[in-house]
Amino acid sequence: MSSIEEEIQTIDKNFPNLSQDFQIPTFKSLGLSTNESQITYLCGNSLGLMPTQTRKAINDELDAWSQRGVESHFSHPGSETQGKTNWMDIDLPCIPKLSPIVGSLDSEIAIMGSLTSNLNALMVAFYQPQGSKTKILFEKNSFPSDYYAIFNQIKLKNLDPLENIIQLEPKEGEYHLRTQDILDTIEANHKELALIMLPGIQYYTGQFFDIEKITKFAKKFNIIVGWDLAHAVGNVPLHLHDWNVDFATWCSYKYLNSGPGGISGIFIHEIHGKIDEDNYKPRLSGWWGNNSSKRFQMLEKFEPIEGALGFRQSNPSVIDVVSLNSSLDIFNKAGGIQKLRNKSILLTNLLEKLLKSTKYYISPKDSFTLNSNELKFTIITPESPLERGAQLSLLFFPRTNVEIGEPGIMDKIFSSLRNQGVIGDERRPDVIRLAPIPLYNSAKDVQKAVDSLVKAFEELEK
Repeated sequence: MSSIEEEIQTIDKNFPNLSQDFQIPTFKSLGLSTNESQITYLCGNSLGLMPTQTRKAINDELDAWSQRGVESHFSHPGSETQGKTNWMDIDLPCIPKLSPIVGSLDSEIAIMGSLTSNLNALMVAFYQPQGSKTKILFEKNSFPSDYYAIFNQIKLKNLDPLENIIQLEPKEGEYHLRTQDILDTIEANHKELALIMLPGIQYYTGQFFDIEKITKFAKKFNIIVGWDLAHAVGNVPLHLHDWNVDFATWCSYKYLNSGPGGISGIFIHEIHGKIDEDNYKPRLSGWWGNNSSKRFQMLEKFEPIEGALGFRQSNPSVIDVVSLNSSLDIFNKAGGIQKLRNKSILLTNLLEKLLKSTKYYISPKDSFTLNSNELKFTIITPESPLERGAQLSLLFFPRTNVEIGEPGIMDKIFSSLRNQGVIGDERRPDVIRLAPIPLYNSAKDVQKAVDSLVKAFEELEK
C-alpha cells in the first residue's frame, strides 16, 4: 500500500463523514447515464447539498399551514407533541446553534434577509462619513454584489464613489493579497477611512483573510470594520465577538446547506446593539426589530430589541428558517465547527498534494512565464492551511483570450469532470473551484477528483 493510500484510509477512518445525512446526486439524476451511483460533489462552496431531514422539516411547516393557517404563528400543531416552534419565534432556535459557528454571543446575531440586502442595511447603519473620513477600503476583485453595494452606498451619501473607494489588489506576479499590504494600506489612509469592508474568504481565490489581525489594527485608528462572511461561515472557525468585529453578514446556502437562496444572517457586536431609552444606533428598521411584547399594538413608536434582533425588519420565511435549522442540527451531530475544520484541513491538504503530483501542475510563480501553448494548471489559493478554507481554485492554461473570443481549456476540463461524475464550480474565464466539504466528502472523493482531472487532461492531449 502506498503512503497516499494509507493517508486516504487514515483520514476516512478517523474522520467519518455524514454523507448519509445528505441527498447526494447520482449519475442518473444529473442525466449523465442510467447509473444510479452517487457522483462526487465538490461544490458546497457554491451550494451545499440538501440534508435528508430538510424535506420533513419543510413538510411539517406545510402541514401546519394547511391545518391551522394563521394560528400557527401562535399555536403550531406540533408545538406540544413534537417540540415545534410557533412561527412568531421560528428564527430563535437557530441562534444558539449558529453562535458557536460564528463565535458570537447569542444576542449578537440574527437570522434575517439575504446577503446583499443585509450588507446594504448594515452599511446604512455603519457607514457614516464625517469630515475627512469618507472612504471605504475593500478589495478590487471582490464579488460584484459587494462592489455594487459599496459604490451606491457612497452615492447615497452624495459623495463621488471614484474619489471615496480604495481598492486592494495583489502585487504583480502574485494571485492573492498579503496581510501586511492590507495593514500598510490602512495605516497610509487611516485619516480618510470611514469603513473597511472585506470578505472573510475571497470567493475566487479562496484566500482566508486574517480577520483578527486586520480588525485589531484598524481599531487603532477608530475605523469601523465589517466582513462579508459568505464563504467563511460554516467553513472555518470564527470568533467575531472576541475579535471585536463591528458587523458582519453571510449567506447560509453554501457551507450551511440551507438551500438555494436560503436565509442570511447578521452579526452586530454588543457595543453597537445596546439600547439606552430612546438612544440607539439608527438603522433600517421594521416591526420585527421592535419590542416583541408591543409588536401587535401597532404603536407609532419604535422600541428596538437590544442586540442584533433589533436590526431585523420583517418576519422571516418559515420555510427558509427551518431549512437552515435542519442543517445546523447536523453541525452539532458532527461535533462542531472546530472538529470539522480539523478534517477540512486534512482533505484540502490531500487535494493539494495529489494535484501537485500530476505532471500538469505548475507552480504559481512559474505560471507567469509559462509557454502559452502548454496544457497546465496552477493553484491560486494560498498554500498555508491557515490562509484558506475548504476550497482550492485551479487556474488553467492556455488562458482564454476574451478579446477575440478564443476559448481556453477550462470549459473542456469542466465538462469532462462532470461527465466523469465530479461536480466542481467554474469561474470564468479560466478557474475551477474544488471544495471538499468535511460534512459529506471523504478522502476517496478527493482522490476521485484528481484522477478525473488527469483523465480530462489526457483526453485533451489525444
